[in-house]
Amino acid sequence: ALTVVGDTKGRVGYSLQKASEVATAIKKSLTAAKKNMIRVNMHESTITHQINGICGGAVVMLKPASEGTGVIAAGPVRAVCDSAGIRNILTKCQKSNNPINVVKATMNGLSRLKARPVSPIAAPAQAVTGVTPNATT
Repeated sequence: ALTVVGDTKGRVGYSLQKASEVATAIKKSLTAAKKNMIRVNMHESTITHQINGICGGAVVMLKPASEGTGVIAAGPVRAVCDSAGIRNILTKCQKSNNPINVVKATMNGLSRLKARPVSPIAAPAQAVTGVTPNATT
């Protein structure tokens, strides 16, 4: 069973587990996926920059999108992005479309995202003391 879990707030994980019964495999996979969650660097509702994720023969291109675009992605990539809370993204699966490798490539790309640099803060305002500079008494 291949499962993807996330909190829709920037954390996502995946796992692939086997068992003799389907229900047991899903249970094992969910437990392992929750233990292997990673933090995804995001800017508002999209990713910070364009990146390619690679695993085996699968290459997944992840590109930030403007507000209102939505998740333009195939099945496995959509599952990962929705679980992470990414609401605007453009993706393209290249070469392989094997779901296991596509999920691994997507996670590889998301884990390598760099944080967006913080803009410099404007000079702090002077404290208000209750005295105006040009007041006449």
